[in-house]
Amino acid sequence: MSPILRRVSFLVPVLLACASIGLAQVSSLEGEVKDEHGQPLKGALVKIDRKDIKGHYQVKTDKKGHYFHAGLPLGIYKVTIEVDGQDRDSVDNVRTRLGDPLDVNFDLKAKVADQQALQKAAETGTLTKEQERQMSPEQREAIQKRMKEQQAQIQKNKALNDAFNQGKQALEAKQWDAAVEAFTKASQIDPNQHVIWGNLADAYSGLAATKTGADQEAAMNKGAEAFSKAIELKPDAAEYHNNYALLLAKMKKFDQAQAELNKAAQLDPPNAGKYYYNLGAVLVNTGQLEPAGQAFKKAIDADPNYADAQYQYGVYLVSKATTTPDGKIVPPAGTVEAFQKYLELKPTGPFADSAKGMLASIEGSVQTKYTNPDAKSTTSKKKK
Repeated sequence: MSPILRRVSFLVPVLLACASIGLAQVSSLEGEVKDEHGQPLKGALVKIDRKDIKGHYQVKTDKKGHYFHAGLPLGIYKVTIEVDGQDRDSVDNVRTRLGDPLDVNFDLKAKVADQQALQKAAETGTLTKEQERQMSPEQREAIQKRMKEQQAQIQKNKALNDAFNQGKQALEAKQWDAAVEAFTKASQIDPNQHVIWGNLADAYSGLAATKTGADQEAAMNKGAEAFSKAIELKPDAAEYHNNYALLLAKMKKFDQAQAELNKAAQLDPPNAGKYYYNLGAVLVNTGQLEPAGQAFKKAIDADPNYADAQYQYGVYLVSKATTTPDGKIVPPAGTVEAFQKYLELKPTGPFADSAKGMLASIEGSVQTKYTNPDAKSTTSKKKK
């Protein structure tokens, strides 16, 4: 075997991501969102769902807790605030208007205070005189019933938050069994939160890496089920498709993995190179050389300046090199260019020495354009 083939090594992966309406009358919504402490809530997801005709829009609050969404068709909407993957408050039957934006504000601190006050009133049966004058017995009974339901919801949310936070802590500590247990509990409390299923899938993936045989297969299957559920609830989340693809590759379901990576790349084109590179790295780890080479090539096609993908693709091509009877190495077309591109992008990168060694080994067979930036310049005179 050629010395260059014995030196081939692969990178260990680091795993973990409006329909136009011509001439239509449009409106807009804006507002302020405050947290439980009365402070502006940055990064809250404002979900705007049309009720009279199917339509979904969303926007995040800025650092001042402000949001604005223009171009909304006139209609009736439900506006919901989502924080850390959980719906925290909503306003229903919002009818938009032409002209100035309609204000829809959220104050989670006031909401909690109102809930506590109403809860106390419902439990003690004490209502203000104004409330008593305005409400019929049926209305009072309905409010008391609603407050009991809200109290039950508060307790449910607390249990959900406790389980979710326990799962996150265990996940960060790589305590896979504890993470699986906590996220499973959270999924039973509320099975409609995609973020719970996504984290449960990650926990199962981590657990599978510590198992072998039937136990590993079982953990992988559970992880795949959780990813499927997360994607069902949030089909436009590129990171779920990416992470699901990596798990499928470990399960040697390469066609399905490729399909999930394609979805991730379509949903998030700027990061397509990263998704394909991750797939290639997992395939290398599982000894799947040919699919890995194709994945690295896709990463380069998506992002020609992805330096590590250039290097890994060059290594893949070197593995397919042949030698002539006189011992010269003949690499496939594109090999030298891949290593040269890596050195151009990362002249002092972690694979720089290896790339230079590869080029030096095949220098006798292929003319290269690489110049060592550390070499001292020399001049030579031509003989007349």
